[in-house]
Amino acid sequence: MNQKNSLGLNSCFMDLDDPIQLFDTWMEEAKKTEPNDPNAVALATSSKNNIPSVRMVLLKDFNQNGFVFYTNLDSQKGQELEQNPNVGMCFHWKSLLRQIRVNGTVSLVPNEVADDYYNSRSYESRIGAWASKQSKELKNRYQLDNSIEEYKKKYTDKDKVPRPKYWSGWNLSPSSIEFWLDGENRIHERLKYTKNFKGQWTKSLLSP
Repeated sequence: MNQKNSLGLNSCFMDLDDPIQLFDTWMEEAKKTEPNDPNAVALATSSKNNIPSVRMVLLKDFNQNGFVFYTNLDSQKGQELEQNPNVGMCFHWKSLLRQIRVNGTVSLVPNEVADDYYNSRSYESRIGAWASKQSKELKNRYQLDNSIEEYKKKYTDKDKVPRPKYWSGWNLSPSSIEFWLDGENRIHERLKYTKNFKGQWTKSLLSP
């Protein structure tokens, strides 16, 4: 039997007033069923001229304050996030037939948070942050390979690779979070949480 919650939705939506708690539950289920990167998320940004752009990034942390990802601040998305902090995220887990959309604004994480995450990365990834001028044009692949080798020579101690000043993390503070479940005949189930001016979450059902 297909059990329902108090709103008449599939029981996977549960009966929670906190969308972060529901997100945590769905993420844990995705970790068990997704073959690769359950934390992969489409990130939508817009330039100062309102030209949209979307790409996949990896969610590295989340809590009541928001959703955290990292990037080169000089990259296209880094520049767009600085120009226009209004962004959207979309998680899609085909194995669960579920989707989560998040909208809100971004701000940089504190330096100590960026340092902690950067230092947890592999040596090669830390070197890559120095060697790759993200989104900039390459003459050829050898140019990047040579840059990697040069930085390996510069930072030979694998425990002492400083974080570049142009590399950091962004925290998306959500204003709305929508949970979506695939339904037969495209009669999907949608539950949206919206944060009011008091910082409280309210729930609403949406038509498919």
